[in-house]
Amino acid sequence: MTNRTGPGAQPAHPYHLVDPSPWPVMGAVAAFVTAYGAVDFFHDRTRPWIMLAGFVLVLSTMALWWRDVVRESRGLAHTVPVRHGLRIGMGLFIASEVMFFVAFFWAFFNSALRVNPAITVWPPAGIRPLYTWSIPFLNTLLLLSSGLAVNWAHHALRQGDRKDLVRGLALAIVLGFCFLGLQAHEYGGAAFGFKQGVYPSVFYMATGFHGFHVFVGATFLAVCLGRALKGDFTPNQHVGFEAAAWYWHFVDVVWLFLFVWVYWWGNT
Repeated sequence: MTNRTGPGAQPAHPYHLVDPSPWPVMGAVAAFVTAYGAVDFFHDRTRPWIMLAGFVLVLSTMALWWRDVVRESRGLAHTVPVRHGLRIGMGLFIASEVMFFVAFFWAFFNSALRVNPAITVWPPAGIRPLYTWSIPFLNTLLLLSSGLAVNWAHHALRQGDRKDLVRGLALAIVLGFCFLGLQAHEYGGAAFGFKQGVYPSVFYMATGFHGFHVFVGATFLAVCLGRALKGDFTPNQHVGFEAAAWYWHFVDVVWLFLFVWVYWWGNT
């Protein structure tokens, strides 16, 4: 795992040199199969099996790779410099996700601010936006409450209170899936479809991808809950929990922007 100066000697440096792993190659193959299967499916809707097989490979790679990372964290591999590097990696990943949503917000403002000369009225004529202060506002309260629950769990972990750590995580997960249930109900009652113009397209892409991120974040928290029940985290070493908490707060912040600009300002 690490360079040593001789038999039985201490590591020469604090960094973790990963053992040869099959998961990068498997991940590349999974990505290729998924992309090829998607293109094939788009041309022939009767053959989704290659794409589905690619998805299974992607999920399997993720599960097995992170299984190995969790095993490493239980030993001595995750030293202070390694944990610092993992935090930087998570921060850069979230930064890339921010730019992903910036593209959707630009598509929205490009039309809402009439930068696009073809758009003269916003929301477009014939589009009846969803009421801001019903399900969208309730979902805002749910997601912000889930963020507070994650903070509660993080504080409990730092204090060595495993019981409140589990309670906070469980509450955050339940609130996250309640958010998804209400969003699905909201979509079912919408008065416009995805292909009815620029407003529906941008609305469903932005809020739909955010909903997908909520699902990923809730799954991330569920994994942390399982690890907490096994006693994996300690007050001084819990990078996996921190990564999940950062991701969940990112999801919260994106939703606040969506609520203020798309649901509230965009409907006026």
